[in-house]
Amino acid sequence: METQTTICDWAEKTFGPVKNANDLLKRAMLETTELSEAIAENNIKEIGKETADVVILLYRLLDQYGLDMNKEINEKMAINRARKWKSKGDGTGSHIK
Repeated sequence: METQTTICDWAEKTFGPVKNANDLLKRAMLETTELSEAIAENNIKEIGKETADVVILLYRLLDQYGLDMNKEINEKMAINRARKWKSKGDGTGSHIK
């Protein structure tokens, strides 16, 4: 099973060191566009692949700052669970201040 560490190690060996973390974000945004296209086409196989591409890039982005994705998600979910939320009726929402 892959982890943030194994993915980042592979990427470093394959692509070399990251010179600018913003480049990872730009690439993730490109992959998000490809994900959007796969969703529009209801292409389940591509939805999975493009989502994975986005996550791989975000793993690398966090790694540049010494951050662990699972730790960051757990901490953010603790904050989210403590908030009050208002549904937007489309499967999303916003927290109430």
